[in-house]
Amino acid sequence: MTTIVESIRDEFLRYKALAESAIAQLGDADLSVAGPNDGNSIAIICWHLSVNLLSRLKDLLTADGEKPWRKRDEEFEPRAVTREELLAKWQAGWDALLPALETLSDGQLAATVTVRQQPMLVHEALHRSLAHLAYHVGQIVYLSKALRGGEWKYLSIPPGQSDAYNRNPTGERPSAHAANLSKKL
Repeated sequence: MTTIVESIRDEFLRYKALAESAIAQLGDADLSVAGPNDGNSIAIICWHLSVNLLSRLKDLLTADGEKPWRKRDEEFEPRAVTREELLAKWQAGWDALLPALETLSDGQLAATVTVRQQPMLVHEALHRSLAHLAYHVGQIVYLSKALRGGEWKYLSIPPGQSDAYNRNPTGERPSAHAANLSKKL
């Protein structure tokens, strides 16, 4: 039986796999291309998500989720990075998140933590972080698809294939979806 914390972790990992599968389809120069109307590039979004995860999840139960060292505005400055730099920065956020979830039990989900000096329950903070991550991963996927155009490889059910998928669904659980994405890389 899956615990609540395991379920939350699996959803985080599904979105990690979605972002990484989208990024894998791009050339290095694409990573720093601004979004429409001077929107955020994938590099900016990954930088922001990484620092956000580091801030929120480091010392989750004992320190405010908005760390004094964080300089949020700097996360949104345009940047040109290599794929290696981008993936290393991206992974740093996950290296804070995953160990925090590994040490967390369902019994701790009702404990109180703070984010920007505002108290909230652990499960609220985790759902907030998951929703924030999903929002930005959607942007990464959207930008990647726009940059790839006709070369895009779908990360979910491709157009016109819903009936076939529904006869043999293989990615409904987060871990199965993430595993299917990993096979496409």
